[in-house]
Amino acid sequence: MVHQYKLDGYDIVLDTASGSVHLVDDVAYDIIEMYKSRSADEICGEICAKYPEVTRGDVLECLDDIAGLEAAGKLFTPDDYEELAGGRKAASRVIKALCLHVAHTCNLNCAYCFASQGKYHGERALMSFEVGKRALDFLVENSGTRRNLEVDFFGGEPLMNWQVVKDLVAYARSIEKDAGKNFRFTLTTNGVLLDDEVTDFCNREMHNVVLSLDGRKEVNDRFRVDAAGHGSYERIVPNFQRFVAKRGGKSYYMRGTYTHFNTDFTRDIFHMADLGFTELSMEPVVCAPGDPCALTEEDFPVLCEQYELLARDMLRRWREGKPITFYHYMIDLKHGPCIYKRITGCGSGTEYMAVTPWGELFPCHQFVGDPKYSLGNIWDGVTNTAAQDEFRACNAYSRPDCKDCWARLYCSGGCAANSYHATGSIGGVYDYGCRLFKKRIECAIMLQAAMETESEG
Repeated sequence: MVHQYKLDGYDIVLDTASGSVHLVDDVAYDIIEMYKSRSADEICGEICAKYPEVTRGDVLECLDDIAGLEAAGKLFTPDDYEELAGGRKAASRVIKALCLHVAHTCNLNCAYCFASQGKYHGERALMSFEVGKRALDFLVENSGTRRNLEVDFFGGEPLMNWQVVKDLVAYARSIEKDAGKNFRFTLTTNGVLLDDEVTDFCNREMHNVVLSLDGRKEVNDRFRVDAAGHGSYERIVPNFQRFVAKRGGKSYYMRGTYTHFNTDFTRDIFHMADLGFTELSMEPVVCAPGDPCALTEEDFPVLCEQYELLARDMLRRWREGKPITFYHYMIDLKHGPCIYKRITGCGSGTEYMAVTPWGELFPCHQFVGDPKYSLGNIWDGVTNTAAQDEFRACNAYSRPDCKDCWARLYCSGGCAANSYHATGSIGGVYDYGCRLFKKRIECAIMLQAAMETESEG
């Protein structure tokens, strides 16, 4: 399958199965579009009529070049990955990552919070050291020969259970050598409790830190408020700035959410860049259609324009030697993810699970609290094998709407949680999010291709 589109002056041809990206001129773009459906004579006739300066010899030469790319597996490449997708995921029994919900409580009261202000529609709770220790042991026991293990400290607000976070990191470090493992930790925080002691510890022990900020003060403080309704911007921005200044180039992300109320979200991204933050992410809200925050069909073209604007501005900043990173535009056109990762996705429910404060297992943080998807616990392991098998069946080819989609090897079939909340089934398709994703990928490919072309001279 080939996907063709024009964006910001670039004619782009993407070969879906190989991942090859070709920047071409208008003539080659049109010839490729007709290559599989017209004869050489028909193509020559149409192209020469449309472009009087182009000769029949020019068209035939272009057709030869296209045939060469096809023979080399860089254009019109057959997709033979479907059988591999189902087989590899069904056979995998290794757990490589856990999301530890160390705190089902929060010191903010964000209106759009999918986790019901950190409580996950249940009671407030803090994970004990004993439960966290058992979770780490469970991960080691079920990780097979895999060396690198990922552990996310999550909430609610994990800094509300800070001593347990520190104790669990220390425990992991004490066992990793004998276990033949290497733990890599991530922490997500709203920044309210991000003081110097937390900063120094995170910069020493955390492989990545996710910092929650929605952008401009008026945008952030619309929803990210405390229990008294006071906005968080003035408290958290100085904490984040100190944190990033001391982090010394280590991985972090500013992570925001945009809603119907700030469809001009690039202004929030650029605001965060102006504050000195260069590693940025902005996610579309996912909520019930009737929610005032929900993105509407009228918002969609505005959002597409925003993603294009973002790509242009990122290219400008890169040319000026002041680049920023946007999470959804991180595409490596030369050394991307392995094909197994691209066809199977995030591994939720199989290779990755969330652990509640009392040790219950769920496919990921967005399923926590839903009894249908309670997988088991860290003592007995996965006992709800029927639910887990649903996740094993999710891949880039398992949904009918995905099989013939050009973006399937970039989204891997999409987020199971978003599908579930939008359609009632993890096998469904969240159409709005799917269309936004494809727009982001088009912008990301254009941006990366432009930078690589300019870098090569």
